[in-house]
Amino acid sequence: MSLPRPLAIVAIASISAISFVFASPGNPARADELNFNRDVRPILSETCFHCHGPDGATREADLRLDQKESALSVITPGDVAASELVRRIQSADPDEKMPPADCGKTLSTKQREILVAWVKTGAPFQRHWAFTPPQRNIVVPPDSGNWSRSPIDRFVLRRARQVGMEPSPQADRETLLRRMTLDLTGLPPTPQETADFVADRSVNAVERVIDRLMNSHHYGEHMALPWLEASRYADTDGYQNDRYRHQHVWRDWVIEAYNANMPYDQFVIEQIAGDMLPDATLRQQIASGFGRNHRINSEDGSIPEE
Repeated sequence: MSLPRPLAIVAIASISAISFVFASPGNPARADELNFNRDVRPILSETCFHCHGPDGATREADLRLDQKESALSVITPGDVAASELVRRIQSADPDEKMPPADCGKTLSTKQREILVAWVKTGAPFQRHWAFTPPQRNIVVPPDSGNWSRSPIDRFVLRRARQVGMEPSPQADRETLLRRMTLDLTGLPPTPQETADFVADRSVNAVERVIDRLMNSHHYGEHMALPWLEASRYADTDGYQNDRYRHQHVWRDWVIEAYNANMPYDQFVIEQIAGDMLPDATLRQQIASGFGRNHRINSEDGSIPEE
């Protein structure tokens, strides 16, 4: 499924926000724990890259601090006293101090301390994460039994055993079908579906059930619920009379998007600006109803005395 589950997005966003508080620039525990991409690059990007970055139109002194080879012309790794960059950021002379006063950027005391500590520890550079090829994790060796069905299971089993836990016994087929059906559609299996699955002993029985459930219209209905909740969807306007409104057409669009396996970027773009797309279709205009998920007030005329 190319469309991420909304609750996963909310959880990831929450974790990222918490991580930012503790791992943002200026908060390394020790100098030897400095991370260039996390602690140093954001400072350079904010205060230095405009004049000493990738944009040749604004670059000055032919110096790029975003590239190691160029930056080493003003940095002597491990030697703070010999580094021109350190001298400039600590200078009180307005003609030498960096960043210059007229650029509108300043370095806080903590930011200067981070840059000095970075130079002192050897000024290690890292490539921007977006240009670093992803690395596969080392797969955990198979366990001695046959519980693991995939490499992911091996990671789960290893962690469970680290805290003294062992896997539960394998679920019976009735329980397995109930779990799959509730997870993917929010509905329990019918008696006939249960009987069919129990009787099906083929090696791909589970895969075929999952395919059937994900091709069901109920799949989109169930998957859409967290997104509707996060988007503050409601059938009524929310004021005193709580009148019915026609926002259900947007709700149906979300359900159809899940069932059609719409790519996430398209899913977001059409909701934010579907009505502004070139030659926008009616469906894309409906998608932009996302922006109307708020309380609506309506006037039924005026009272002369008022």
